[in-house]
Amino acid sequence: MAQALLLIDIQDGFDDPFWGARNNMDAEANAARLLTHWRAQNAPVFHIQHLSVTPGSPLNPDGGRPSIKACVAPRTGEPVLTKSVNSAFIGTDLETRLRATGATALTICGLTTPHCVSTTTRMAANLGFQVTLVHDACAAFTMNADASWRAGDAPTAEDIHRAALDQLNGEFAHVTSTRQVLS
Repeated sequence: MAQALLLIDIQDGFDDPFWGARNNMDAEANAARLLTHWRAQNAPVFHIQHLSVTPGSPLNPDGGRPSIKACVAPRTGEPVLTKSVNSAFIGTDLETRLRATGATALTICGLTTPHCVSTTTRMAANLGFQVTLVHDACAAFTMNADASWRAGDAPTAEDIHRAALDQLNGEFAHVTSTRQVLS
């Protein structure tokens, strides 16, 4: 079974305070460990880059910082697919490229867990890929943590991260750790 690695939106713009509090400060380092492993295996790697169309967004090419972080920077020959929506499959040829490599399984990591990571994971599963989602190579933020619609405190970034993973595990993906993937 060919397994490709998807690194989703691991970009400098996510260092901006605009996003609010964050969990899992080790996400990028764990993603880099996965990338090193995939490269050593000469296995397919795909970098996904979000280019926001929202003026003022830290991921907007006009004034933002949409560059892929240096720790997971693409090498020559590693595809970088750009998108402006949550799913890496919408408006890109990702599915075609994956099928061309013979990939039937995907390992996914990146930013942010409840948004682009979750949407891409769901679509990948719906397209028939077997998905492994690496929880400690993903992170969430509190930017949209508005609890005004219900009683109680706003969730923390960790609460948001775990809730997203809980909804994916078992139906759309097998959620696991970097250590487990690398062992």
